[in-house]
Amino acid sequence: MKLIKAAALGVTLFFIATASNAGETLDAVKKKGYVQCGVHTGLPGFSLANSKGEWTGVDVDLCKAIAAMMFGDANKYKAVAQTTQQRFTALQSGEIDVLTRNTTATMTRDTTLGLMSPAINYYDSQGIMVSTKLGVKSAKELGGAAVCVQPGTTTELNLADWFRANKLDFKPVVINSPDEAMRSYVAGRCDAYTTDKSGLATIRSTLANPDDHVILPEDFSKEPLGPMVRQGDDAWFMVVRWAFNAMLEAEEYGITSKNVDEMLKSPNPNIQRILGVSGEMGKGLGIDNKWAYNIIKQVGNYGESFERNIGITSPMKLERGLNAQWRNGGLMYGWPIR
Repeated sequence: MKLIKAAALGVTLFFIATASNAGETLDAVKKKGYVQCGVHTGLPGFSLANSKGEWTGVDVDLCKAIAAMMFGDANKYKAVAQTTQQRFTALQSGEIDVLTRNTTATMTRDTTLGLMSPAINYYDSQGIMVSTKLGVKSAKELGGAAVCVQPGTTTELNLADWFRANKLDFKPVVINSPDEAMRSYVAGRCDAYTTDKSGLATIRSTLANPDDHVILPEDFSKEPLGPMVRQGDDAWFMVVRWAFNAMLEAEEYGITSKNVDEMLKSPNPNIQRILGVSGEMGKGLGIDNKWAYNIIKQVGNYGESFERNIGITSPMKLERGLNAQWRNGGLMYGWPIR
């Protein structure tokens, strides 16, 4: 531990620099030669393994982007499936290096778990799904309904808050496993199923008759979903933050996995910096200046990842909505790589 002196706005400041600022996770990841990511146990479009154990999804793509950034190889990662109950403990204990699992960023999680959120890779809201046989068009018609919900999540709290605010009674059917909760809903043990709307859309797509189920229009909450890392390790925090921002910036500047080599010839100074043609944008992170090029070449930009996994052309058929680029009316705004 040492005392560091800094000047800002004419005022001399002192702060403590501890060992946790020294890049412990970054160094550990470099040493073992791969990044270990906590992912959902199986959520189509976000993180799902096939029969060969190959993972796909937007959250998995972020893990691959971190691997490409660190090692120049997007395959140098290991996905570790985590339930809602396991995920935070796994990150706190060091079992995983980063949690790239659809996890809501909240003040409580940032201030009480020793964790923090470096980026938001999907803006969502919580909703509720019912069978069309109920003839229900609004959640406000669900007074007295039994609702399947997972415990230990913001979903459970949001559900109770929304029904209480609307002066409606309901019966929570609390089930640990998302698969078991869905089976219970399909079997009629509960009248409705609640989770993030993206999750509802992906789950509905896997049902035998998706059109027999409808996601009601109400939004129970704001759900900014993204990765989490341990507090105190600033170097690793920045790796995860800038891996995602590189994907956003690439989309904004029209750099794709297919044209990235041609884009190396671009006279645009911003594109030159992103792709490592000029400047030393990797130096501050202790990685190769081609880090963003490697991400884009091997994983793609954010738009490519979105469309491939959950977009209109995918089985999920989700609109970009809030997750469109800022110039297209969405909230995705890449921080400048300069």
